[in-house]
Amino acid sequence: MALLTVSHLSHQFMDKQLYTDAELILNPHDRMGIIGQNGVGKSTLIHIITGQLIPDEGKIEWQRRLHYGYLDQYAKLSAGVTIGAFLHSAFAELYDDEKRMNAYYTDYGTNADDELLAKAGAIQERLEAADFYNIDTRIDQVATGLGLAELGYDRDVTALSGGQRSKLILAKLLLSHPDVLLLDEPTNFLDKDHIDWLVSFLQDFNGAYIVVSHDYDFLDQVTNVICDVEFGKITRYTGNLKQALKLRNQARETYMREFNKQQEKISKTEAYIRKYKAGSRSKSARSREKQLAHVERLTPPGNKVRPVLEFPFVETASEILVTVSDLLIGYQKQPLLREPLNFSVGRGEVVVFAGFNGVGKTTLLKTILGMLPAISGEVDTSATMVPGYYDQELHWEAPLASPLQYLQGIFTKAQPRTLRQALARTGLTAQQAMSPIHELSGGEQSKVKLARLLLTPSNLLLLDEPTNHLDEATKDALRTAIQEFPGGVVLVTHEEGFYDDSWVDKVLDIAALRK
Repeated sequence: MALLTVSHLSHQFMDKQLYTDAELILNPHDRMGIIGQNGVGKSTLIHIITGQLIPDEGKIEWQRRLHYGYLDQYAKLSAGVTIGAFLHSAFAELYDDEKRMNAYYTDYGTNADDELLAKAGAIQERLEAADFYNIDTRIDQVATGLGLAELGYDRDVTALSGGQRSKLILAKLLLSHPDVLLLDEPTNFLDKDHIDWLVSFLQDFNGAYIVVSHDYDFLDQVTNVICDVEFGKITRYTGNLKQALKLRNQARETYMREFNKQQEKISKTEAYIRKYKAGSRSKSARSREKQLAHVERLTPPGNKVRPVLEFPFVETASEILVTVSDLLIGYQKQPLLREPLNFSVGRGEVVVFAGFNGVGKTTLLKTILGMLPAISGEVDTSATMVPGYYDQELHWEAPLASPLQYLQGIFTKAQPRTLRQALARTGLTAQQAMSPIHELSGGEQSKVKLARLLLTPSNLLLLDEPTNHLDEATKDALRTAIQEFPGGVVLVTHEEGFYDDSWVDKVLDIAALRK
């Protein structure tokens, strides 16, 4: 029996038809990956099946008494709650059972009622079956695997960075061990070691799960079913990701041939109707008009514009753009690293900062930019160095503003046409350029940030996790743009598959210098 059945799903968002009579089935042993371009409705699908969004049409049926867990990276965290307390809250029901059991035992000591003893014994059996008495060990295993243990269980959750916060929410979800896991871009804030740990966890997980991800290396290791969202449909492919992509490309070619054939036939029929509707063949024209009205039209292809990225370059006579000497980084005079940093970035060089989340990569970028003070040491920049910075956080001061309004507020002298062209080069449509930013998907919001960089001439790019949320086409365009940029590049990314030795000059492993 299916764990989840989605039938006759239709949903429109703004002017975009995301789904038209789409279907999806999750079986007990499915390890399902959801793929598709930015903006096709992958996260919307998760919101629909979790009941956060009501579709225009369709039926969502979960198996009765099934417990699913959803990775909500935007869940609110309350001040005063520690990491340890938050993780223990995954077992709230078991702790409530323990309280009832202890109350029964206490009452039995006074009343000697065998029924109380039986109730307490039944609860204790359930607690033992749920491995209740090893909760601390289970928390340590997950917290260590995701790099949370080293932060300290007494740390307030509101003091965490965005990446640490996401890992904490993921850890609680994994500890709750639901029947079905729903994971939306779980690797966005994980480095290689923690992704490897998550891969092992999912491979050993005895339930089913649905994973939305643009990280194909990750999906290839944890899925046995791929569902591709395209043309308003959800197409299921059984097998590994490589097989699914091959079949998808074949199906896409077939669909496009059928779509183009139908469009040609519709165009000819409409032309015939216009020509003869009022003439001697009006009866025939009206008949064809009725036939055309009953044609089940294929969903038009979505936004298939391939992004074309080229970062504008500011000339510089300097061969070395930035030199870091004996630099210690951190906050409130507390260094993050046990050893000072020494390196340089030259014109035409690509330097990758590696290391787990929270090790200090973003802090180092901000220190180079002068956004944070150094604890000690020096950051010397060329007099002609002009930085271009990509910030990984998707926080907007005016989320109701459109991408066009956002860019206009920064580039006040730029013509709207120039701004529209920059947005279009990232693959955003004219409709998306005019829509509120908060209504765009994570990938589309990331493209708005890329558009800003396309309008910012520089000779040193500092890119903080730029591949998060991006589809494969946009990542390919970004990779090409970095390689062709004449200036220096500092790149932070958890996706090792995004770069290789053929175009990266050096990799600085910051984790090796961690305190």
